[in-house]
Amino acid sequence: MSECTHNCSTCGESCGERTSPQSFLKKPHADAHIGKVFGIVSGKGGVGKSMVTSQLAVSLRRKGYRVGILDADITGPSIPKAFGMHEKAVGTENALLPCVSSTGIEVMSINLLLDDETDPVIWRGPVIGGVVTQFWTDVLWDVDYLLVDMPPGTGDVTLSVFQSIPLSGIVVVASPQELVGMVVEKAVKMAEKMAVPIVGLVENMSYLVCPDCGRKIYLFGEGKSAEAAKKHSIPLLAQMPIDPQLVGHIQKGIAREAAGVRGEIGGRQRAALHAHRAEHRDGDGQRAAAEAGHIVDGGNSRRRHKNGSFLFAAPIIPHRGRIARKNPRIARPRRA
Repeated sequence: MSECTHNCSTCGESCGERTSPQSFLKKPHADAHIGKVFGIVSGKGGVGKSMVTSQLAVSLRRKGYRVGILDADITGPSIPKAFGMHEKAVGTENALLPCVSSTGIEVMSINLLLDDETDPVIWRGPVIGGVVTQFWTDVLWDVDYLLVDMPPGTGDVTLSVFQSIPLSGIVVVASPQELVGMVVEKAVKMAEKMAVPIVGLVENMSYLVCPDCGRKIYLFGEGKSAEAAKKHSIPLLAQMPIDPQLVGHIQKGIAREAAGVRGEIGGRQRAALHAHRAEHRDGDGQRAAAEAGHIVDGGNSRRRHKNGSFLFAAPIIPHRGRIARKNPRIARPRRA
């Protein structure tokens, strides 16, 4: 054996100097209360992940659960628009407070921190991943269900979420085009490699209901998502139609359940989430892959401005101390 360099990442030998791999999983804020965490993912963009996320959040909220949405799509955030939220997030010296929609859904998104919500976020992948991680570690969530609205694809942010947040499962979103098989397979394979449970598949834009006769018109064909779900042995949770009325509500910032899919997304999806919640209730949320471990690369360091305000790991857009202002919501009673 050659001389030891004490750098286990470059060595294949098994010896007493080798340290066990550490987990990437991050702990949430010490005062946060979070039940189960589910990611809404897809292998490509434009399939309606944010629509599914908002629909599921509204459905769970109507059942009386406390719900939060972590908008992990940093470069294309749309959740605040869906809920008509334009106020800025505030916080204290050691916590960031989520904004709350008119229906009581907690939301944290980069658009709630920018001076102008139309400002582009021109950051590289590692910085964006660090911000998403801070939305988990620094935000004072108080929810039974936290939904993570993911960016498209299987890149840096998706990897950061899978590694740093103890997901109870993911919901895969697809559209009914021919690409659905490949798109679903990418998301499924990534989840399998990261040992993240898959709750099921949601097909968005499945059909259009004729306003005159009520007949379902399958614009992109029928059955593709069902075939993909069967191939990968995951349940098809819902087939959501193209609903002009729902689109109008979202454009006005009034996210609500579509009447045509209320039974599906409010039933099968919710039941699937409950099943996963019951299955993992006795666990601590740590995945088997995390226990097997990934080598920690040191993570992203946080910095604070000289005025004490919270800044991201790479503060390209200064917040001028806005989120360090006092907010009476910090004193709201916490769940025992």
